[in-house]
Amino acid sequence: MRNPFINYKVYTYPVALCLLALMLLKPAVASAQIVTDDSAVSSDSIRKAFDDGPYFGLYKDNYFVFGTTIGQKPTRENTNVKFQLSIAQRLTKSTLPLGTYLFLFYTQKCFWNVLEESFPMTDLNFNPGIGLTKLLFVKNRYVGKVSLIAEHESNGRDGIESRSWNRISLAGSIMVAPEFVVHGKFWIPIIDGENNRDILDYCGIYQVGTSLKMPNNRLGLSIILTKRRGWRLNYNTVVELNYRLFNRDNQYLFLQYYNGYGEGLLAYKEFHSTLRVGIVIKPQLFSEY
Repeated sequence: MRNPFINYKVYTYPVALCLLALMLLKPAVASAQIVTDDSAVSSDSIRKAFDDGPYFGLYKDNYFVFGTTIGQKPTRENTNVKFQLSIAQRLTKSTLPLGTYLFLFYTQKCFWNVLEESFPMTDLNFNPGIGLTKLLFVKNRYVGKVSLIAEHESNGRDGIESRSWNRISLAGSIMVAPEFVVHGKFWIPIIDGENNRDILDYCGIYQVGTSLKMPNNRLGLSIILTKRRGWRLNYNTVVELNYRLFNRDNQYLFLQYYNGYGEGLLAYKEFHSTLRVGIVIKPQLFSEY
């Protein structure tokens, strides 16, 4: 097994700013139900959009991708489908003290070996959470949001294959410009899984990233860096490219490259360098991570 503290060139110095295309997903997007044109980005308009918008919708990206390991011969074992479902439910009609909203979050990520006999689901990761979200304004203009979230993540197994941990996370996204978003997520871990006491060495201690969309809203890029525990520049890196075929659709062609550890909980100690392609459905304003 590779040492998790080795400084691999592939992800220590990732280049390029990357995207996050935003798009309206019909009237059902929940945690980011905001119109982004200049006529509707004042603080009153944004708060009204949250109050009047649907309670239920998307949280993180929802995607379905298929691909294989980079640098090795593709086999039935290292070629698979990865998909993610992520939703949010707003629990309060209007703002709570300090201008916050209360949300329930749920994300499920699955690795599916569709080329093997019986099509086994090799790893399922469950990530529920509850948290407060506060909208951020500068000079009466919406610039992003910050969230304080209590979340749990596990793989639903028992015995030696059980993986589980909890986090108190502080996450924020800032719109530097309408086409450019930066985000960060920092957490206090509470590790309750007996078989993953070293999970911070692989799944990380904080996350940062950036996203960029083209002016025509068709093409987008994003990069997400998750810092593994230690003083070296040892990051898990995700680079994503998405392209919207039709202006009115919220479905994108999607390419995702993952390089590092912790892609799934069951094999969190294994190094993966994988490239997958498929489709993604995005929240309205910007995605959560």
